[in-house]
Amino acid sequence: MNATGRHPADCADPDPGFDAAPVGHQDPIEEYVAELSAALRGPARAKARMVGEIRDGLTDTVAALAGTGMPYRYAAQEAVREFGTPDELVSSCQRELTIAQTRRTARVVAVSVPLLIACWHLIGTSDHDPGWQQRLLAAHLAGVAAIAATLAAVTLTATGTLARWLPTPNRLPLAVAWTGTTAAVAMAVASLALAIVSALATNWPLTALAGAITAVSHAVVAASARACRECARWPLTGPAVSRPS
Repeated sequence: MNATGRHPADCADPDPGFDAAPVGHQDPIEEYVAELSAALRGPARAKARMVGEIRDGLTDTVAALAGTGMPYRYAAQEAVREFGTPDELVSSCQRELTIAQTRRTARVVAVSVPLLIACWHLIGTSDHDPGWQQRLLAAHLAGVAAIAATLAAVTLTATGTLARWLPTPNRLPLAVAWTGTTAAVAMAVASLALAIVSALATNWPLTALAGAITAVSHAVVAASARACRECARWPLTGPAVSRPS
């Protein structure tokens, strides 16, 4: 400490390359993290984990620079400058989040397919002599279930084991998103049909329960598919993000 009560490092002139932050200005690291987080789309937990790792890396860099006697605000600016701007980082970060959201949507669709099959079975057996409308709806649900299950399985394989050797197709996230959307629409139709059929079926409690479960599944699949469509706007280009250590 000197006579003014300030540490000598804080009295030193900053590097001319630095732009000192005004007194009371937000922490440069938090500004950086907030800007990056606002630009990313994807599963909340995966996004929070990714942003947290980046924050921790930047914090460690700042601590190392501050350990040499550099004032904190200048160390923070230097760490951000060395790491790159959020715009430079967002592409590689979004690539990981897009794949994560695609896998999430594929898993949701894969789990929901048995519900579609159950709805098909209930609609087909709720009456000993089902009408053509019920048979048509059952065929529709069976077709959607088969397509959704196939694409979900392909997606989980392509973004999992095969991703070690083969690049993930750029249009795969969009294909999964619209397949999920189609499955969600099919579930909405099934929910309405089951509600109508339950009024006429002898096993109406079971049919009504299946309709309620399908309605809930519709909400989950629709939300995941919508998030996947947002992520699919970003092409799967560039390497995976390299985070600071």
